[in-house]
Amino acid sequence: MGTGIWGYAESSGHVPGDTLIGYAVEATDGGIGKVDRHTEDVDRSYLVVDTGPWILGRKVVLPAGLVSRVDRENETVHVDCTKDHVRESPDFESGQNEHDLSFVRLTEQYYSNRHM
Repeated sequence: MGTGIWGYAESSGHVPGDTLIGYAVEATDGGIGKVDRHTEDVDRSYLVVDTGPWILGRKVVLPAGLVSRVDRENETVHVDCTKDHVRESPDFESGQNEHDLSFVRLTEQYYSNRHM
């Protein structure tokens, strides 16, 4: 498991190799969508979350360091950020931005410097 914003915290309960696709995602103030896909890349693990209709079906990238708890029994991933913080996150377009270094840096800066 990694450290920092791009690695799952040891306390999150994430187990390498777990499939989180389809799990509900809960922010500190309510549901934000479902896991569309996730990675376990060294130094860049993240979730892609389909937010559904609450922010017009947008997909967002959540660095793995935001995962506070994985609840396998209820198939839910809890993240340490608010719905508003997710709503205001950088735009993500599948396949276009996920490996773009400028998008990675923008995402890292956004979530590292959040004010809750």
